Amino acid sequence: MTQRTTTNSGAPVASDQHSQSVGADGAIALTDHYLVEKLAQFNRERVPERVVHAKGGGAFGTFTTTNDVSQYTRAALFQPGVETEMLARFSSVAGEQGSPDTWRDPRGFALKFYTTEGNYDLVGNNTPVFFIKDGIKFPDFIRSQKRLPGSNLRDHDMQWDFWTLQPESAHQVTWLMGDRGLPASWRHMDGFGSHTYQWINAAGERFWVKYHFETDQGNDFMAQDVADQLAGSDGDYYIRDLYEAIDGNDFPSWTLYVQVMPYDEAAEYRFNPFDLTKVWPKGDYPLIEVGRMELNRNPENYFAEIEQAAFAPSNFVPGIAASPDKMLQARIFSYADAHRYRVGTNHAELPVNRPHATEAASYSKNGAMRHTFHAPETPVYAPNSFGGPHADPEAHGDDRGWESDGALIRSAATLHPEDDDFGQAGTLVREVLDDAARERLVGNIVGHVSKVRIPEIRERVLAYWANVDAWLGEQVAARLPEITDPKSTLVEPPATAPVG
Repeated sequence: MTQRTTTNSGAPVASDQHSQSVGADGAIALTDHYLVEKLAQFNRERVPERVVHAKGGGAFGTFTTTNDVSQYTRAALFQPGVETEMLARFSSVAGEQGSPDTWRDPRGFALKFYTTEGNYDLVGNNTPVFFIKDGIKFPDFIRSQKRLPGSNLRDHDMQWDFWTLQPESAHQVTWLMGDRGLPASWRHMDGFGSHTYQWINAAGERFWVKYHFETDQGNDFMAQDVADQLAGSDGDYYIRDLYEAIDGNDFPSWTLYVQVMPYDEAAEYRFNPFDLTKVWPKGDYPLIEVGRMELNRNPENYFAEIEQAAFAPSNFVPGIAASPDKMLQARIFSYADAHRYRVGTNHAELPVNRPHATEAASYSKNGAMRHTFHAPETPVYAPNSFGGPHADPEAHGDDRGWESDGALIRSAATLHPEDDDFGQAGTLVREVLDDAARERLVGNIVGHVSKVRIPEIRERVLAYWANVDAWLGEQVAARLPEITDPKSTLVEPPATAPVG
């Protein structure tokens, strides 16, 4: 028997082809409530796109812990042999929802683990660092990468103006202009937690950690001319690649490694270990294998399971906690708040965002679209004496601890001689990239900067790359074409001393 169409309230619909009309003139009757419902629903079937990471795709899978790292964390998902359901979403940073996948851009690498102790979200990128180290700069940074308010066009002058006025961006921009700025696909890129996090073991011992997800497919990149061609011929190239691979049972996987730093070493380490623009050299803190992530199920409905998926760095579980990283501290607020605005106050009740193995027992109440609720006799406040849920001091123990450790924070933030804005970017150029990769880096920089039309910004760009590496600066300067259509000059911003 053919299933019949109903209204959203379940009543049968007489026709989904013809609206009701009144008289010979064909005027539509306002009493055609199904027409009104259908059009009104259509008008509202989009939620606001993400301001950042708007364009993306994802899939479901599992994470299996293959190594014993219990000496570092008591988190349930990282105990030997534990398999955890998970969701991954990959994305571009600057582009809008309809932008091409193959623009040169960092790629988001957001993971949601449905653990036995609640959801754990790890929200990172395909690079181990970021452009800025303080969340107060984030709105300005993103606006500089978006569009001009008048023409609504993206603008190279605006991008390079911001980058060269923020020397801390040098390490990330070097990554961006290199091969990692255009991965061959999401399957062929690494992922990083980027921030420093804290792991706590069963004995209460603390460690600082960084996450590295290394692709088992092998790192591969896309040439700029190929990316430009695909931007016009297949704007959804990455989304299609991931979907078709999983649909064909070619399940992509990544191996998770962590770097572990003993808690007390942070104060005297040669780089500020909580600075998002810095890496920890692997010679100092080698990679330790943790487990394997495999994506093996495509979403059944993109909107419900990917567009409404809400990842937030505030979603911790026992045994994992934050660090003094100022960018992480800002994101702990801003991500969850963005979801409350974009998806709704009760976004955590949606199936894709709900925990799988535990029942949420919070005192959150009311708000738009709330559909779960406690029995009427259950108290709506805490503490209470009537059987309502109570906090468990033993669940997390003291999973934070560093907040009152002023000596640690002050020492870690002290500028060591090599802890400057350009040093690690220069090391990346000289010691990590091979000759061919360095040549591609020069070509990518020249191609991007050639669109900068303000002479003063050009001069800053050349100084910027000379500070990263003398050879690189010379090559960019030698190969950069002259400005043929200069724009008006700038008013230099006042020099400001760094704060904090």
